[in-house]
Amino acid sequence: MSCLHVIGIAVLGAAITAAAVSAQAAAGWLDRPMTSWNQQAAGVPVAQKGAEAQAALDRRCGSSTLGTSPTANPIRKAGWVPFLHQDRSIARDDVDVIGGMSAASPGCEPTVFNLFVFVGGRFAGTLSPMVMTQNRDGAAGAVRVTSADALNAEFARYTATDTDCCPSSRVRVTYRIDRTSARPTIAATEVRQVR
Repeated sequence: MSCLHVIGIAVLGAAITAAAVSAQAAAGWLDRPMTSWNQQAAGVPVAQKGAEAQAALDRRCGSSTLGTSPTANPIRKAGWVPFLHQDRSIARDDVDVIGGMSAASPGCEPTVFNLFVFVGGRFAGTLSPMVMTQNRDGAAGAVRVTSADALNAEFARYTATDTDCCPSSRVRVTYRIDRTSARPTIAATEVRQVR
């Protein structure tokens, strides 16, 4: 293995570790009363630059299904690489949930990511106020659009002694979609432990 490969692996490992520590600290939003982080005038949040350039990450791990999707374009323009969360389309009526990653494992598992909600093709907000790290506290699992105006998402809750495979518990966050103004927004309304 060349010296450049070793350095590249070390840099990627450090970036993933830093993101994991940051994501674990950020998952505290699940412990507090729900507050609105999605503002009506805000666009897709800009991704922090990862160790790998966006174009390289997109070539390596991007979803060919989302290549020409109109809802993937704003995610891509904000510096994220669009992907299908849990390898499936999450859509019902005019509500779409699409993942955006800024880093991924060698097997293309998103390691720094968020989930973006679009209503009628317009950005309505993110499911988490902070970026998430796979297999860490606050990482999103199952996401369901339950009606034209509601969705829910499960988030892993890890403790310091949990292994990557097995969080101690999961919580479900319920969201409502506000369509009363010019631009739809989503807001978390409830968090409940489900396991």
